Amino acid sequence: MKTKFHYLFIALALLALSTLNSQLSTVFAQGSLTPPGAPTPTMKSLDQIEARTPISSVPYTISAPGSYYLTGNLAVSSGTAITITASQVTLDLNGFTLSSTEATPTGTGILLAGGNTDITIRNGHITGGVTYSGGNYTGSGFASGIFCSFPLNNVLVSGVSVSGCAYYGIYLFGNSTTVESCTVQTIGSYGILANAVLRSTASQCGGPAIAAVIASDCFGQANGSSPALSASTANNCYGQNTGTGDAVDATTANNCIGQNNGSGNGLYASQNATGCSGTSGSGTGLYASQLATACYGTSSSGTGLNAVQTATSCSGYSGTGTGLSANNAENCSGQSSSGTGLYASQNVTGCYGFSAAGTGLSANNAGNCSGQTGGGGTGLTAEQTANGCNGYSATGNGLTANLVNNCYGQSGGDGYGIYAYQIATSSSGTSVSGTGLYAKYIVTACGGFSTTGTGLKAADATSSGGIPNYSVTYKYNMP
Repeated sequence: MKTKFHYLFIALALLALSTLNSQLSTVFAQGSLTPPGAPTPTMKSLDQIEARTPISSVPYTISAPGSYYLTGNLAVSSGTAITITASQVTLDLNGFTLSSTEATPTGTGILLAGGNTDITIRNGHITGGVTYSGGNYTGSGFASGIFCSFPLNNVLVSGVSVSGCAYYGIYLFGNSTTVESCTVQTIGSYGILANAVLRSTASQCGGPAIAAVIASDCFGQANGSSPALSASTANNCYGQNTGTGDAVDATTANNCIGQNNGSGNGLYASQNATGCSGTSGSGTGLYASQLATACYGTSSSGTGLNAVQTATSCSGYSGTGTGLSANNAENCSGQSSSGTGLYASQNVTGCYGFSAAGTGLSANNAGNCSGQTGGGGTGLTAEQTANGCNGYSATGNGLTANLVNNCYGQSGGDGYGIYAYQIATSSSGTSVSGTGLYAKYIVTACGGFSTTGTGLKAADATSSGGIPNYSVTYKYNMP
């Protein structure tokens, strides 16, 4: 029985193997492995994607729409290298350089001559031999790097560097003109001019380094009387001027820095400045015609920060001028070596002013403020009302105001601790050898102290007192 099953198993195995072998032979029999012929390209060429015209010599005129590119570094001995008279043109400098050796510069690296529209210029360099020395721009090369003869529309210049030109670096006037990621250096007049200038740098310019409707993330440096960086709106920009012009001049400035080493303004905003700082030698460090918010200004001899309307959370410093000046100031600080630390023609709230020798803080009305001087000036003075304020002077008056309420004043010399031209309420003043607290008319719930002088002096006093003595004509609730 066992032998029968053994032979049966062998027979079935052989049958299965023969069937499988037939299937395997069918699977692996795929035909010849010999290639039918040589491989052929399957991708499109660059010319098939974007037909481009090479430029291998200059001068060259682009008179038809299309895409053009340089094949190498190209130079002219006079005149303009490339002239574009057509619209719908893309010019790729391809990383190469256009240069000129013209002794008296008259030509342009790339001239847009026909009121062009829809133009892109990118990726390359334009150089001349003009240098700057002693306030003068001299040398050979191009008069301008990229220049337009007529107003433009929809023009982009990107990734281009221009240097050593007698007059203009990149000059694009018209509608929708943009310069981005470009570098310009040593230009006799305008560095970069366009509607929008983005992420670009222009330095050592005789005129405005950057001039735009909108300038963002830019640096401009100029040497003359023009602003280094001028824009309707300037965002995250830095301007530097070693001449008499403003470093940054904008209608609205946000997070900008302006530095002027001469008599110009560090940063000038004809409307508002926010998160900005400005420095000047003898001009105003930071000036805002309307609002200055979270700004800082410093000047050696001019006003540190000047906000014509309101300064909020700002600070200013001046060596001999006013540290911070505003119509109204909120939560600000001002400091000066010999001038007024902080001045407000109207109201100040939550502010601090310090002067080494002049007045610490001066305002029409002061609330919750502090003023201090290290000399003979007044620590804090309010033409009308001082409320919740502190004032200190080393030798002069600590605090003076028409109406004084809930204030403290101190004089370290023979000045008044507090001097109220009319009324003092709930206040105290101290003086070393002068009068601690003085009110011309009425004091209520006040105290005065003097080491060697009079503690308190007033015409009419209620619930008040002075140490070591007081001088009051009419006393109420007093010994």
